[in-house]
Amino acid sequence: MATHAVHARRRSRIRFDQHLPVDHRLNTVYRIGAGLIGAFLVAFGILGLLHNIGFFSTGGASVIGLNTNDTLSVLSIVVGGILLVGMVIGGNVASTLNMVFGVLFLLSGFLNLGLLDTPQNFLAFKIQNVFFSFVVGLLLMTFGMYGRVGSTLPHDNPYWRARHPAEGEPEGREDDQVR
Repeated sequence: MATHAVHARRRSRIRFDQHLPVDHRLNTVYRIGAGLIGAFLVAFGILGLLHNIGFFSTGGASVIGLNTNDTLSVLSIVVGGILLVGMVIGGNVASTLNMVFGVLFLLSGFLNLGLLDTPQNFLAFKIQNVFFSFVVGLLLMTFGMYGRVGSTLPHDNPYWRARHPAEGEPEGREDDQVR
């Protein structure tokens, strides 16, 4: 009996990559989110490295209104590059990267808020960096979750269909399939 439940759970796992066509309109949202924020982070990182501040300088220097050092600059280039790769791949990869990095940016904001004005502030964060981390985290999460979560997803949404395989199309919703 227990093995039957395990097999049923394995069969019921959702593989979203099978349900989201490459040209689905949600793909554009995920790509735009990853691309815009990734490009900004890469530009910020490059400009920070051009200042030759030092890798663990806690004094930092201001670049585009944000405090930075070489460690934060390199980290920004790496994260921005990963988001740009996600933009190129698109689909669920971009969506998942947006959500994961959104959560990481929010956690970074809280962590660095606690480290402000301490010797452990090795990324040279100031309060504007904390606010930036919160805003970017919320934006990335919004871009990543768009069309994936919610109680009012349309019935032609691939995520709704994946969560409700037995329900099929409700009556009166045929116009949704035309899109």
